[in-house]
Amino acid sequence: MTTKEAPVIELTEELRKAIETQKREPVRLLDPVTQESYVLLRAEEYNRLKESEYDDSPWTDEEMDMLAAEVDAMLDDDMTIEEQG
Repeated sequence: MTTKEAPVIELTEELRKAIETQKREPVRLLDPVTQESYVLLRAEEYNRLKESEYDDSPWTDEEMDMLAAEVDAMLDDDMTIEEQG
């Protein structure tokens, strides 16, 4: 099975200058039509983030149960504080 690489879009002069100005920081972009924002990263930074321990997979049932228990505990604490006040 081969993986398809995303097409490469060449930078405009405006974007190249923005990258140069930002040094090592990501460049933020805004789509004027949709008002959606994007972050432009250097490939090496993207690869580092992609390969790190960050897990963006869907939550498991166990993780959802743990989150629900945590929220319940937080709400119980809020109720106790309100009752004392």
